[in-house]
Amino acid sequence: MGLKQAQVLILLLTAASMVAVGMADKKISATQRWNFGFNYTDWFAKHQNNNTGSGPNRIIVGGSAKWQFGFNYTNWAMKNGPFYLNDTLVFKYDPPVDNSSHPHSVYLFTNFWSFLNCDLTRARQLADPTQGGGEGFEFLLKRWQPYFFACGESNGVHCNQGLMKFAVMPLFRRWHG
Repeated sequence: MGLKQAQVLILLLTAASMVAVGMADKKISATQRWNFGFNYTDWFAKHQNNNTGSGPNRIIVGGSAKWQFGFNYTNWAMKNGPFYLNDTLVFKYDPPVDNSSHPHSVYLFTNFWSFLNCDLTRARQLADPTQGGGEGFEFLLKRWQPYFFACGESNGVHCNQGLMKFAVMPLFRRWHG
């Protein structure tokens, strides 16, 4: 059974918006002026990372910055992608120590519009503020679908103002043989 037209439209809008957000702060030189960032024949060569192996990868969200307020995770996802089916995203963050510390969590949005607006009403909490310590909270990308992640603390302030949100659309791995 195929996807409904609305689902296809949402997938296309998600992909287009991810490209637009990733290119939003890109500086365009005089030699690049007419290609608008879409004629990147070497995009995959420039974006090779630890995801080029034949098996699933374990990827720490944010790299050495981990999961923290003020880090742009949308840019991080664009620079560190593509991600593949069966890769594991690891969210590492410090658990709250006292009332003065700022806790973090991990939420999964059900749709693109909730993600854009950081509307947590229908989002599902994947990890609470205590689960990011030690080895961190792990999330397996097990379906070919867009995933919309964010920090749900402070009623969406971390998502909106803290830039603690990103989207992932895992790809199928190429067969090697």
